[in-house]
Amino acid sequence: TNPPTAASKMGYGVGDYPLWYYLIQPAIAGIVGYVTNVLALEMTFRPIEFFGPELFRIKNQPWGLFGWQGIIPTKAEKMASVCFDLMTTKLLNIKEIFDRLRPEKFGEVMEDALLLMLDTIVNEVAMDFMPGVWSQLPKEVKDEIIVVMDIESESFLSSFMEDIKAHIDDILDIKQMTVSACVREKRLVNKIFQECGEKEFTFIRRSGFYFGFLFGLIQMGVFFVYDASWVLPFFGFLVGWATNWLALKVIFRPLEPHKFGPITIHGIFLKRQNEVSETFARV
Repeated sequence: TNPPTAASKMGYGVGDYPLWYYLIQPAIAGIVGYVTNVLALEMTFRPIEFFGPELFRIKNQPWGLFGWQGIIPTKAEKMASVCFDLMTTKLLNIKEIFDRLRPEKFGEVMEDALLLMLDTIVNEVAMDFMPGVWSQLPKEVKDEIIVVMDIESESFLSSFMEDIKAHIDDILDIKQMTVSACVREKRLVNKIFQECGEKEFTFIRRSGFYFGFLFGLIQMGVFFVYDASWVLPFFGFLVGWATNWLALKVIFRPLEPHKFGPITIHGIFLKRQNEVSETFARV
């Protein structure tokens, strides 16, 4: 039998590979891009707590020697702190919000609820400090004391609210309360990001395949003329990194809309500022 000739092999490119060897590369690159983007998103949010033996781990870093914690749960404290600072310096003024409260209205609203609580409160306090005297009082006298206290409670609550408004920064550390709540409820922090960026995360997953396929075409062209052993691994790394990088750039850049003829280019997340703000406020 005669050995196969170059023509009978039907090889292509410098490596004389079959045609399918080249054509399959864009599809594989697209799959790699999709899988790496999906995996990156999963590792951003999960697991909520560190998974694995925590033998060695740098503070506020998601990775350990053997294990992983979602990036957002790991950074919950820092993210909550930055978010609170941005909101209270750029959007809201806590003192101004409390100044809008009407003390007299607060007293009216709390009157009925306070009346239900006064009986229990007065009884507990009296039994702690003067149990003998209180137990000897007739029920009518006890009821009269509670009614008088209820009448006086409205003015007390009004002055109480005035004091709170005047010293809100000394009484409440709202930032610490907010940050502590987010650290304690990491699932809530995840929920905020997932619901606000739901459409963008869908884009990241899908764009992994689209961008990966485009890089695969470049890879195919390079491999056709240069088939060194490092080309495929190099492009595999490039596809994984570049698809994430490009997706993030498309989402957040440019910050302001730019018109090029009939086309307007604007970060897809920034286009949805009103929608995202409503979702953020709701969550």
